[in-house]
Amino acid sequence: MIETDVLVVGAGPAGSIAAKHAALGGAEVILIDKKSEIGTPKRCAEGVYERGLEWLGIEPDPFWAVKRINGGVIIAPDGTDIVIDDTIISEKGYILERKLFDKSMAMDAARAGAQIKIKTLAKSFRREEINGVSYAIVTCETMGNVFDIKAKIVIAADGPESHIANWAGINSTTKLSNMGSAFQYEMVGVNCNRMDLLELHMGNFASGCYVWIFPKGDDIANVGMAINNHDGKKTIKEYLDDFISSYPPLKNATPIEINVGGVPIGGLIEKIYADNLLICGDAAGQVNPMTGGGIILSMLGGMSAGTVAAKAIKDQDYSENRLEEYEELFNEKSFGAIPKLSTVREVYNTLSDDDLNSIIDKFAQLDLTDLTLRDVLKVFLKISPRLTIKFRKLVKLIL
Repeated sequence: MIETDVLVVGAGPAGSIAAKHAALGGAEVILIDKKSEIGTPKRCAEGVYERGLEWLGIEPDPFWAVKRINGGVIIAPDGTDIVIDDTIISEKGYILERKLFDKSMAMDAARAGAQIKIKTLAKSFRREEINGVSYAIVTCETMGNVFDIKAKIVIAADGPESHIANWAGINSTTKLSNMGSAFQYEMVGVNCNRMDLLELHMGNFASGCYVWIFPKGDDIANVGMAINNHDGKKTIKEYLDDFISSYPPLKNATPIEINVGGVPIGGLIEKIYADNLLICGDAAGQVNPMTGGGIILSMLGGMSAGTVAAKAIKDQDYSENRLEEYEELFNEKSFGAIPKLSTVREVYNTLSDDDLNSIIDKFAQLDLTDLTLRDVLKVFLKISPRLTIKFRKLVKLIL
């Protein structure tokens, strides 16, 4: 049996930053991942905002931050667009090379003192009381060898529908209605008007759907689609292929990689901490319910989990009551964003293409450099009382 203070299961961004901060806090840390290569396969549009990296204390590195982004374009089903670039907002971002980013985050964890074990699969989780102290025992397997790791605290960062959480008696199952489907190509030969802006194409393709184009280079971009309420008329690939064939900037683009996956967009799971256990990242539902993006939110969860775990180790208290601080710290660092974004998704899913056309057309006529909340409310009042009622929840959140 191997013994450690903190065992982190899953070396994605959330797990690696959890391991890093637990080690920086003085804990002995082991980080395991079932894959033989950290960072693969990629299931991500790879966009992050600069301020989020600042919150995490991460300096952008050209090694993995491959494209500077200066804003975005929101495009209605009828083609009307709103350009929100650096003349309007100061917020900027980056497109990552996730395969390199994930490895770099794991390297940072190792440099902080965490021990990393790759191609190591967690097979079970149980608790044992030894000399009056509760420990977590995780049975692992690596290349045919089975062994146990005894930890005071386990941080589960093992992805959607976490096995560790379920083994610990916490329901991490995602309802089908809260699981988005995503299909993405990485393409070369892309020729958008501005390759320093993200493009978000709203509606028009399928229910609860949007398409993104995230530039990664001069003529390289991630082109993907997410569907929340799949109508079954076509596969998500067919819907995306239809869009690509109809959109002139992608006329000469060629796929060089395919990424497919499910995205949990139902918000936080029922419980993200218990005796000897913290849950973070996709495993905890720390994902933007509106877009399915989760890098920054997941890493804020991982950083919070690692920080609290190290403090609990020093206090020699691994109980649920002690670890409750994790939920409080995550809510503070994430500004309680996830429940608010869930409301945004609920409203968005009720909008028709005509609604989206009206909303985007009205905003396109405004001076976005001097936009106030009063201006936003006037837009919805002008469009229709029906839309005003739909946006009542959002107004309450803004206020």
